[in-house]
Amino acid sequence: MTPVPASAAPATGGKAAKPARPPSRFRSLLSTTAFKIIAAYLFIFILFAGFVIGWLGFATQRQLTGQLTETITAEVRGLAEQYAIGGIRRLVEVVEERGNRPGASLYLVTTFTGLPLAGNIGELPPGTLTRQGWIETDYRRAGEDMSEGPHRAIAQVYGLPGNFRLLVGRDLEERDRMREIFGRGFRLSVVVALVLGLLGAYFVTRRVLKRVDAMTDMSRRIMEGDLTGRLPTAGSRDELDRLAGSVNDMLARIEALMAGMKEVSDNIAHDLKTPLTRLRNKAEEALRVGGSDVAYRAALTGIIEESDGLIRTFNALLMIARAEAGNQREGMVPLDLAEIARGVVELYEPVAEEAHVALTVTTAPVAVIGNRELLGQVVANLLDNALKYGATGEGGAVAVTVAADDGEAVVTIADRGPGIADADRGRVLDRFVRLETSRTRPGSGLGLSLAAAVARLHGGRLVLDDNRPGLKVALRLPRSVHAAIVPDRPL
Repeated sequence: MTPVPASAAPATGGKAAKPARPPSRFRSLLSTTAFKIIAAYLFIFILFAGFVIGWLGFATQRQLTGQLTETITAEVRGLAEQYAIGGIRRLVEVVEERGNRPGASLYLVTTFTGLPLAGNIGELPPGTLTRQGWIETDYRRAGEDMSEGPHRAIAQVYGLPGNFRLLVGRDLEERDRMREIFGRGFRLSVVVALVLGLLGAYFVTRRVLKRVDAMTDMSRRIMEGDLTGRLPTAGSRDELDRLAGSVNDMLARIEALMAGMKEVSDNIAHDLKTPLTRLRNKAEEALRVGGSDVAYRAALTGIIEESDGLIRTFNALLMIARAEAGNQREGMVPLDLAEIARGVVELYEPVAEEAHVALTVTTAPVAVIGNRELLGQVVANLLDNALKYGATGEGGAVAVTVAADDGEAVVTIADRGPGIADADRGRVLDRFVRLETSRTRPGSGLGLSLAAAVARLHGGRLVLDDNRPGLKVALRLPRSVHAAIVPDRPL
């Protein structure tokens, strides 16, 4: 029997390990950011509500206490005046008369030994009358049933001449009732706020979680290779919709780049196969036939020309890739587009003379922010295409114009050739696209693709239009009005 490795044995005493359970729906709701934010706001709201209700209760009790003390002070002052007018007998009569009124205040007149002389208070805690000034104390009214609990009162103990004591007070039942009302209101408001807040948090979080789950499912599909998928949007234009829109734009860009990469791979496989085959055939023919040094030199010259063509093709692909990736934004400086165009035209004047093409240039100083080498390469590619395909025999003409148009810097290269049909103007901007089916003229079909990529890198666009007859290509870039132009240098 083959022994079982220790690492293969179950770690739970031979019992199969249970698969981890996915988090429940309720736990998922509790862990969401939306629920945590709502819970935090709910906590802050409860604290604020408690502060407001507590402050109102405190202010109300303070106001009631102030009113009671004012009433008691006024009564003590009046009773003291009665004592001053008629002595203790007059005071006792007034206290008895006031104490028997409905809803009367609390009154008590005693001797220095504590013997009650008049009043409506039946019982006080021991030692109450020994303290003069304001006190809060328990009491029972005279004639009250002893089975009832004591009441609470605020009172003032006032010393009279002859060591008599006068106590005047008011019951605190109304204040205590107000405190209970505010306390009950606070508790009820907390319960209602918690219930409503948690229910609102549940439904809001459930809605958010549903949208996030839909985005997560779509993200998994995209990660599995379905680049056509897009994150769903609710049309509410909230933060999730804006995020989904940005991600969808990114996915569309990635899909376009992947499609372009596939197309480039296919085009490389087809378009580079021919020059590589010619390169191999030339070398094989030179080895097979043999001959003089002149024949070998001619074969090597052809091989070098084919190799140079391949190198130019790969250099163009590399420049397009760098332009589309935005790797050359750091080298952008203020430039005069007219100076770049004039420099390129000077380089191509001998080519135009040899092809019997009238090459004209009309420029005005226009400042842009850009990469000098890339913009020079674009103008050169467009001018080279115009001289190759737009000059039909003697009398051909190519016009280069640099001007400002509605906040844009525009380089226009117009020829008088056969032009490009409307249906093909979007297609020729792709890589390796050549409308010449015979492909007898040199070229790789990357010139316009490079020009379009560089225009996008600079925030502009490449526009192809009918010159009637011929083709008019316009490189339109954002104009920099306030930028200082760097003195031009040779391209």
